[in-house]
Amino acid sequence: MKLLSVLSLLWLIVYLPAANSQPPATSNKPATAITPGAERLAEYLPLLQGKRVGMLVNQTSRLGEQHLVDALLAEQVNIVSVFAPEHGFRGDHDAGAKVSSTVDSKTGLPLLSLYGANKAPSAEQMQALDLVIFDIQDVGVRYYTYISSMHYLMQAAAEHGVAVLILDRPNPNGRYLDGPVLDLAFQSFVGMHPIPLLHGMTVGELAQMIKGERWINKADKLALTVIPVANYQRHMHYSLPLPPSPNLPNDQAIALYPSLGFFEATPLSVGRGTPFPFQVVGYNQFSIGEFSFTPVATPGAASNPPLKDQPSKGQDLRQVSAGGLNLSYLLAWHQLFQQHQRSVFNAPGFMDKLAGTATLRQQIEQGLTAEQIRASWQPALQVFAKQRQPYLLYP
Repeated sequence: MKLLSVLSLLWLIVYLPAANSQPPATSNKPATAITPGAERLAEYLPLLQGKRVGMLVNQTSRLGEQHLVDALLAEQVNIVSVFAPEHGFRGDHDAGAKVSSTVDSKTGLPLLSLYGANKAPSAEQMQALDLVIFDIQDVGVRYYTYISSMHYLMQAAAEHGVAVLILDRPNPNGRYLDGPVLDLAFQSFVGMHPIPLLHGMTVGELAQMIKGERWINKADKLALTVIPVANYQRHMHYSLPLPPSPNLPNDQAIALYPSLGFFEATPLSVGRGTPFPFQVVGYNQFSIGEFSFTPVATPGAASNPPLKDQPSKGQDLRQVSAGGLNLSYLLAWHQLFQQHQRSVFNAPGFMDKLAGTATLRQQIEQGLTAEQIRASWQPALQVFAKQRQPYLLYP
C-alpha cells in the first residue's frame, strides 16, 4: 500500500499541471482557416525564451480571446515594455490625438508612446530589450500610420542590435495594387516609403521590403523574423475581427478608406463623429446627394470632427460596392466646388502628403479624367510590382 501511495504521488507531481498554471492560449479555428501569425504560438514562443521583450501592439493584437500581451505573460515571457502607436494601446484615442506614455493598469507594464513628440523608441528604451514584437492589424493603405511606426521601430532596432519579430496579419485590401507611388520629396509620417497608395502587401512582407531595399539605416544588421499567416492568399476576403482604429468600424469603411482618405485635406466630412465614419461624404453649404447627417463630438473617435454640429448633406456610401481606389468621389466634389469658384483642397500641402506627390492634386485641378490619371500611374506600378516580388510571402 505504501508503494502504491508513493507511485500515485509521483504520478500527480509529474503528470498533473500546477494548480495555478494556465494552458497555452489557442484558438478553435479549423486547420484550414486563415490564422494570423500571433495565433501560431508554437512557431515563435521558443524565440522569446530568455529574452527581454518589447511589444508594439494595440487592441487588434489578439491571440484567440486574449490580448497578446496577456497571453505571453501567461507563458512566462519576460515583457519589459509595451509601445503604443497612434490611437493608443487600447485603440481609444482620436486620429491625430496625442498618445501619452503611462502604465498599463491591468499588467503594470510601462506603456511608451510612439505617437506624438517621439515616434521612435529612445536609445535607453531599446537598450533594455533583446527583441521587439510588432503585431498590429493594418489595412494596406500607405497613409495609415501603423506601418510608419513599424518603420521607426525597425530603424531603432537595427541601430541598437535588437531583433524584430513581425507577427503577420492579412491585408483586407491586399488584392489591390493601385494609386501613385510616393515621391520621397513628400515623405512624412503619412507616407514613409516609395510604395503605391495601395501596395497589396502585408506588414510582414512590407517589413521584409523595408529591410531588403535598405529603407532604414543599418538594414543589413537587422535580425528580422516574420511569422506568416497560415492558409492565406492575398486575393482572399478577410473580415477584421476588431476595428483597427476608431473610425474604421467595419469592412465597408475599410474598403472605402483608400478613396475617402483624401477628403481629410478638404473642408468636407467623411462621417467622423457619426455612426458611419468613412462611409459618407458631405458638406454644410452645397451638396452632391441628399443624405443628411450632423457630425458631433465623439470621445475616443472624433472629439472635434470636421463640420462638428453642422447639418450636412452628401452621399451615403454604406451600401455601394467598394474596393480599391475610386477617384470619382473626389473628382465630383472638386467639380462642384469649382462651380462655386472655390477649391476643394483647403489644405493642399496635406493633400500632397497623403497622395505622396503633388501630381495627383495638379491633375485634378487641371481637369484630367479618372482614366487619364490612372493611366499615368501604370509605369511606376509595373516597376513596383517587380520590385516587391522577392519579398512576397503569399500567392
